[in-house]
Amino acid sequence: MIKVGLTGGIACGKSFVGEALARCGCLLIQADELGHAVVAPGGEAFAGVIAEFGVDLLVDGKIDRRQLAARVFGDPGALARLNALVHPPVIAREEKLMAAFAAAQPKGIAVVEGAILIETGSYKRFDRLIIVACTIKQQIERSMRRDRITEREVRARLDRQMPLEEKRKLADFVIDTSGTKEDTLRQTCAVYHELRRIEI
Repeated sequence: MIKVGLTGGIACGKSFVGEALARCGCLLIQADELGHAVVAPGGEAFAGVIAEFGVDLLVDGKIDRRQLAARVFGDPGALARLNALVHPPVIAREEKLMAAFAAAQPKGIAVVEGAILIETGSYKRFDRLIIVACTIKQQIERSMRRDRITEREVRARLDRQMPLEEKRKLADFVIDTSGTKEDTLRQTCAVYHELRRIEI
Protein backbone atom coordinates (compact mmCIF):
# COMPACT_ATOMS: atom_id res chain seq x y z
CA MET A 1 0.00 0.00 0.00
CA ILE A 2 1.17 3.50 -0.80
CA LYS A 3 0.84 6.15 1.92
CA VAL A 4 0.28 9.65 0.57
CA GLY A 5 0.21 12.95 2.43
CA LEU A 6 -2.06 15.67 1.04
CA THR A 7 -1.52 19.21 2.27
CA GLY A 8 -1.25 22.83 1.17
CA GLY A 9 -2.26 26.30 2.27
CA ILE A 10 -5.49 27.65 3.71
CA ALA A 11 -8.41 27.44 1.26
CA CYS A 12 -6.27 25.99 -1.52
CA GLY A 13 -8.70 23.14 -2.18
CA LYS A 14 -7.21 20.21 -0.24
CA SER A 15 -10.63 18.72 0.49
CA PHE A 16 -11.75 19.05 -3.14
CA VAL A 17 -8.62 17.20 -4.30
CA GLY A 18 -8.95 14.62 -1.50
CA GLU A 19 -12.55 13.86 -2.41
CA ALA A 20 -11.56 13.48 -6.08
CA LEU A 21 -8.84 10.99 -5.09
CA ALA A 22 -11.40 9.11 -2.97
CA ARG A 23 -13.68 8.83 -6.01
CA CYS A 24 -10.71 7.31 -7.87
CA GLY A 25 -10.60 4.57 -5.23
CA CYS A 26 -8.13 5.90 -2.66
CA LEU A 27 -8.78 5.67 1.07
CA LEU A 28 -9.22 9.29 2.23
CA ILE A 29 -8.43 10.08 5.86
CA GLN A 30 -9.15 13.66 6.91
CA ALA A 31 -6.95 14.62 9.86
CA ASP A 32 -9.23 17.55 10.70
CA GLU A 33 -12.19 15.19 11.25
CA LEU A 34 -10.06 12.95 13.47
CA GLY A 35 -8.95 16.06 15.38
CA HIS A 36 -12.59 16.87 16.07
CA ALA A 37 -13.20 13.30 17.23
CA VAL A 38 -10.33 13.17 19.72
CA VAL A 39 -11.46 16.37 21.49
CA ALA A 40 -15.13 15.31 21.56
CA PRO A 41 -16.53 13.98 24.87
CA GLY A 42 -14.97 10.56 25.43
CA GLY A 43 -12.20 11.30 22.90
CA GLU A 44 -8.59 10.59 23.77
CA ALA A 45 -7.64 14.27 24.15
CA PHE A 46 -10.86 15.57 25.76
CA ALA A 47 -9.79 15.35 29.42
CA GLY A 48 -6.27 16.59 28.70
CA VAL A 49 -7.51 19.68 26.84
CA ILE A 50 -9.91 20.55 29.68
CA ALA A 51 -7.16 20.06 32.27
CA GLU A 52 -4.74 22.22 30.28
CA PHE A 53 -7.01 25.01 29.06
CA GLY A 54 -9.85 25.12 31.56
CA VAL A 55 -13.35 23.82 32.20
CA ASP A 56 -14.78 27.16 30.99
CA LEU A 57 -14.21 25.88 27.42
CA LEU A 58 -17.19 23.58 27.86
CA VAL A 59 -20.51 24.48 26.27
CA ASP A 60 -23.26 21.88 26.82
CA GLY A 61 -20.58 19.38 27.84
CA LYS A 62 -18.55 19.85 24.66
CA ILE A 63 -15.35 21.78 24.01
CA ASP A 64 -16.08 25.02 22.18
CA ARG A 65 -13.47 24.64 19.45
CA ARG A 66 -13.80 28.26 18.31
CA GLN A 67 -13.06 29.46 21.85
CA LEU A 68 -10.17 27.00 22.11
CA ALA A 69 -8.72 28.25 18.82
CA ALA A 70 -8.99 31.84 20.04
CA ARG A 71 -7.14 30.89 23.22
CA VAL A 72 -4.14 29.38 21.43
CA PHE A 73 -4.13 31.93 18.57
CA GLY A 74 -0.99 34.02 18.69
CA ASP A 75 0.47 31.98 21.58
CA PRO A 76 3.03 29.48 20.21
CA GLY A 77 3.45 27.86 23.62
CA ALA A 78 -0.26 27.22 24.05
CA LEU A 79 -0.54 25.95 20.48
CA ALA A 80 2.37 23.56 21.07
CA ARG A 81 0.68 22.23 24.23
CA LEU A 82 -2.59 21.72 22.35
CA ASN A 83 -0.82 19.95 19.48
CA ALA A 84 0.98 17.67 21.96
CA LEU A 85 -2.41 16.57 23.30
CA VAL A 86 -4.22 16.23 19.96
CA HIS A 87 -1.68 15.04 17.41
CA PRO A 88 -0.57 11.70 18.97
CA PRO A 89 -4.12 10.24 19.13
CA VAL A 90 -4.91 11.62 15.66
CA ILE A 91 -1.82 9.92 14.24
CA ALA A 92 -2.69 6.70 16.08
CA ARG A 93 -6.16 6.75 14.49
CA GLU A 94 -4.66 7.44 11.05
CA GLU A 95 -2.25 4.52 11.40
CA LYS A 96 -5.04 2.18 12.53
CA LEU A 97 -7.21 3.14 9.53
CA MET A 98 -4.28 2.72 7.13
CA ALA A 99 -3.37 -0.67 8.59
CA ALA A 100 -6.93 -1.93 8.11
CA PHE A 101 -6.97 -0.59 4.54
CA ALA A 102 -3.59 -2.19 3.78
CA ALA A 103 -4.88 -5.55 4.99
CA ALA A 104 -7.93 -5.28 2.74
CA GLN A 105 -6.17 -3.67 -0.24
CA PRO A 106 -2.42 -4.37 -0.20
CA LYS A 107 -1.99 -2.49 -3.48
CA GLY A 108 -4.25 0.39 -2.46
CA ILE A 109 -3.47 4.07 -1.98
CA ALA A 110 -4.17 5.71 1.37
CA VAL A 111 -4.33 9.51 1.41
CA VAL A 112 -4.12 11.54 4.62
CA GLU A 113 -5.36 15.10 4.17
CA GLY A 114 -4.03 17.53 6.76
CA ALA A 115 -3.34 21.27 6.96
CA ILE A 116 -0.07 21.12 8.89
CA LEU A 117 1.54 17.82 7.86
CA ILE A 118 4.77 19.63 7.03
CA GLU A 119 4.82 22.00 10.01
CA THR A 120 4.50 19.06 12.43
CA GLY A 121 7.00 16.84 10.57
CA SER A 122 4.21 14.30 10.03
CA TYR A 123 4.83 14.34 6.25
CA LYS A 124 7.89 12.13 6.79
CA ARG A 125 5.55 9.17 7.48
CA PHE A 126 4.38 9.11 3.86
CA ASP A 127 5.76 7.57 0.68
CA ARG A 128 4.68 10.56 -1.42
CA LEU A 129 3.55 14.12 -0.70
CA ILE A 130 0.99 16.14 -2.69
CA ILE A 131 0.86 19.92 -2.25
CA VAL A 132 -2.30 21.77 -3.29
CA ALA A 133 -1.63 25.40 -4.17
CA CYS A 134 -3.24 28.55 -5.55
CA THR A 135 -2.47 32.28 -5.38
CA ILE A 136 -2.45 34.16 -2.07
CA LYS A 137 -5.19 36.42 -3.47
CA GLN A 138 -7.35 33.34 -4.07
CA GLN A 139 -6.58 31.95 -0.63
CA ILE A 140 -7.78 35.20 0.96
CA GLU A 141 -10.92 35.46 -1.18
CA ARG A 142 -11.87 31.80 -0.75
CA SER A 143 -11.20 31.79 3.00
CA MET A 144 -13.19 34.99 3.59
CA ARG A 145 -16.12 33.52 1.66
CA ARG A 146 -15.93 30.03 3.20
CA ASP A 147 -15.20 30.93 6.81
CA ARG A 148 -16.94 34.34 6.87
CA ILE A 149 -13.90 36.05 8.34
CA THR A 150 -12.10 39.29 7.57
CA GLU A 151 -9.05 39.70 5.35
CA ARG A 152 -7.04 40.57 8.45
CA GLU A 153 -8.03 37.29 10.10
CA VAL A 154 -7.09 35.31 6.99
CA ARG A 155 -3.70 37.03 6.77
CA ALA A 156 -3.09 36.24 10.46
CA ARG A 157 -3.76 32.55 9.71
CA LEU A 158 -1.50 32.66 6.66
CA ASP A 159 1.28 34.14 8.78
CA ARG A 160 1.09 31.12 11.10
CA GLN A 161 1.59 28.60 8.30
CA MET A 162 4.69 27.78 6.31
CA PRO A 163 4.66 29.67 2.97
CA LEU A 164 3.43 27.61 0.03
CA GLU A 165 6.71 28.16 -1.79
CA GLU A 166 8.53 26.41 1.05
CA LYS A 167 6.03 23.54 1.03
CA ARG A 168 6.43 23.11 -2.73
CA LYS A 169 10.11 22.23 -2.22
CA LEU A 170 9.10 19.07 -0.35
CA ALA A 171 6.36 17.99 -2.78
CA ASP A 172 6.43 14.96 -5.04
CA PHE A 173 3.37 16.40 -6.80
CA VAL A 174 1.89 19.90 -6.93
CA ILE A 175 -1.76 20.38 -7.90
CA ASP A 176 -2.48 23.99 -8.88
CA THR A 177 -6.10 24.89 -8.06
CA SER A 178 -5.94 28.47 -9.31
CA GLY A 179 -7.81 27.53 -12.52
CA THR A 180 -11.16 25.85 -13.10
CA LYS A 181 -12.47 22.88 -11.14
CA GLU A 182 -12.19 20.85 -14.34
CA ASP A 183 -8.50 21.71 -14.59
CA THR A 184 -7.95 20.72 -10.96
CA LEU A 185 -9.72 17.40 -11.56
CA ARG A 186 -7.56 16.76 -14.64
CA GLN A 187 -4.37 17.33 -12.62
CA THR A 188 -5.69 15.16 -9.76
CA CYS A 189 -6.49 12.33 -12.15
CA ALA A 190 -2.97 12.56 -13.62
CA VAL A 191 -1.43 12.37 -10.13
CA TYR A 192 -3.61 9.36 -9.28
CA HIS A 193 -2.35 7.51 -12.37
CA GLU A 194 1.25 8.38 -11.44
CA LEU A 195 0.67 6.98 -7.94
CA ARG A 196 -0.79 3.80 -9.45
CA ARG A 197 2.51 3.23 -11.29
CA ILE A 198 4.62 3.40 -8.14
CA GLU A 199 6.01 0.19 -6.69
CA ILE A 200 6.58 0.37 -2.94
